[in-house]
Amino acid sequence: MQFHEVRFPANLSFGSTGGPERRTEIVALANGFEERNTPWSQSRRRYDAGVGMRSLDDIEQLIGFFEARQGQMYGFRWKDWSDFKSCAPSQEVQFDDQVIGSGDGETQAFQLVKNYRSGSQSYGRVVTKPVIGSVRAGVDGVALSEGVHYEIDTARGLVMFAEAPATGAAVTAGFEFDVPVRFDTDRIQTSVASFQAGDIPSVPVVELRV
Repeated sequence: MQFHEVRFPANLSFGSTGGPERRTEIVALANGFEERNTPWSQSRRRYDAGVGMRSLDDIEQLIGFFEARQGQMYGFRWKDWSDFKSCAPSQEVQFDDQVIGSGDGETQAFQLVKNYRSGSQSYGRVVTKPVIGSVRAGVDGVALSEGVHYEIDTARGLVMFAEAPATGAAVTAGFEFDVPVRFDTDRIQTSVASFQAGDIPSVPVVELRV
């Protein structure tokens, strides 16, 4: 995977627009009913980083980052300011924010997941890019210590326990996370005159499957 473990400058992503998208195939039947299907099990996010540009210094920083990634060639981390924690944005991360699995006495590695709920429905989003030093984990309601009881693979989003959780034990975690993305263009057009006049460049960014 051509990916650089570096975050797009957070001060530039703040104020950007974007969010999740789905792909739904809809077939209208002759009787007026519909059949709906989706080929995507996971949503995909898109953003526009251009909205966060506030000065010519920001543009210079953007171009430097763009050139280092060679346009669309290499992916990178992106902070989605509207959704970057396992808990509500106003709360502090806790070890029991999310249930990420159940012990079976053998499995030692568990994938980080953030669950979204509305009514009786829920959606589990796989988290592959946790922020270093932010992950808290626990087993069966007991908080554990990183470096002693578990290690974190921050490139894949795995919690790896020194000892496999007992059968039936709830495995929980709390974390901050980034979105793996790439630029969705190989060209950035800027103009000093137009920027000073309030013309903000479009810098599309799209989520990667990793």
